[in-house]
Amino acid sequence: MKISVIGCGYLGAVHAACMAELGHDVVGIDVDQAKIDALSAGTAPFFEPGLPEILTSSMASGRLRFTTDMAEAQDAQVHFIAVGTPQKKGEYAADLSYVNAAVTALLPHLRDGALVVGKSTVPVGTAARLAELVASAPVDAELAWNPEFLREGFAVQDTLGPDRLVYGVPATEARDRAIALLDEVYATALARDTPRLVTDYATAELVKVSANAFLATKISFINAMAEIAEATGADVTQLADAIGHDVRIGRRFLNSGLGFGGGCLPKDIRAFRARGEELGLGSSLAFLGEVDAINLRRRDRMVELTREALGGDVTGKRVAVLGLAFKPDSDDVRDSPALDVARRLQDEGAIVLATDPEAIPTSQRVHPELHYAETVAEATTGADAVLVLTEWKQYRALEPADLAGAAGTIILDGRNCLDVDRWRGAGWTYRSLGRP
Repeated sequence: MKISVIGCGYLGAVHAACMAELGHDVVGIDVDQAKIDALSAGTAPFFEPGLPEILTSSMASGRLRFTTDMAEAQDAQVHFIAVGTPQKKGEYAADLSYVNAAVTALLPHLRDGALVVGKSTVPVGTAARLAELVASAPVDAELAWNPEFLREGFAVQDTLGPDRLVYGVPATEARDRAIALLDEVYATALARDTPRLVTDYATAELVKVSANAFLATKISFINAMAEIAEATGADVTQLADAIGHDVRIGRRFLNSGLGFGGGCLPKDIRAFRARGEELGLGSSLAFLGEVDAINLRRRDRMVELTREALGGDVTGKRVAVLGLAFKPDSDDVRDSPALDVARRLQDEGAIVLATDPEAIPTSQRVHPELHYAETVAEATTGADAVLVLTEWKQYRALEPADLAGAAGTIILDGRNCLDVDRWRGAGWTYRSLGRP
C-alpha cells in the first residue's frame, strides 16, 4: 500500500520504517528539516534498538523516503498522524496544536477514498472533532483511530509484532471500508492471529490513556508500599514477589524504585485527569493526582537517602550517578527521574559526575551544567557515593571490584536491581528504596 506518516519523531519514525519493512511504500513527512535530513541519511535521531537496521534496509529497498513537503502525501491511500501531544505549558492538559496542524495541512492533499488514521495519544473526544474536519475535505475521506502501544527499547518489535490492534472507526457506511484498509495495512500481523478489536472513536482513544493510567497506578502502588516498607523494616521486593504470584495481580510493573518518567506516562495521566475535569468527572480520575504525587515523591526520597548516607549534607561530596535515561535501552530523558535526581544533588552542592550508555548527548542538551563521564570507571573514581538510577543491564551486572576506584563504599540502588548480599558482603554500605 501507499502510506504516509505525518510526524517523524519517536512514534512516526519507527512506524514509517516498520511499515516499509512490512512491504508498504511509505513517505515520512515532518516540518523539521534537520530530522528529515538525518532520517534520509539512514540515521535515527534517537536511540532505539533495531531501528537503524530497518531504516537502512527499508531505504535501500526504495520503499521508504522522508520529506518536508506535505504534497508528497497525495498518492497515499492511508495517512498516519503520529505527531506529538505534549503537556501544555503551565497546565496538565494535552497540547493538540500539532495534531490539528497536521490534519489541516493534509486535507488539500487527500485523494478520494483516503483514510486518515490517528496514532497520537489524544484526549477522548478529539477523534470525533477531527472526523468532522476530515469530512470537510473536497474528496471522500474518512478518519480512524489506531492507538499505539509502543514500549521504548522495544518499539520496533512492538510495531512489527503488536500484541493487539485497536481500530476506532466511524459509525457510518464507511466503517467497513476503514476496517478493510487497516486490515490491509496490518495483514502480516493479522496473519499471525494478532487480536483485533474494532471499536468506536471514544473507546479507541480511551484504550491508550487508560492502559497508561493503569500501568502508572501499578507502579505508584508498589512505590507507596515501599514507603510503608521503609518505615516498618519490611522488604518491598519480597513483598512484590509474594503478591505478584497472585494471577489477578501479576509481577510485572511491581518493581519499586525511583518511579516512572519518559514522554508518555507522566504527561498522559495528567492530560487524562485534565480531560476528566473538562467532562465534569474530575472525581472519577482524582486518584491519578495521588499516583503522580507518589511517583514524584520517590525522587525526593532518593535525594534524601543520598543526603542521609553522606552524613546529612552532600555539599562538596563526590557523587557518581549511573544512568540518566528514564529507562534502559533508551536515550530518552524526558521527565527522567534519574536526570532529575542528578540535577537536584548538584543544586545542593554535590560534585556530581553522571554517565549513561546512550543518554549523555540528550542529557547535555537539557542540562549542560551537569558534569558527564563516558564510562563507569571515570564516573566512580574518587566518588564518596555511587547511585544506580537507571537499570541498564551493564549496571545490574556490576561487581564491587568494578568500582575499586571509588573513595567511599556507599552504593545507593535507586532501582532495586543489585544483589544486596553481594554488595554488603563486599563491605559496601547498601541502601535502596523500600528495603531495610
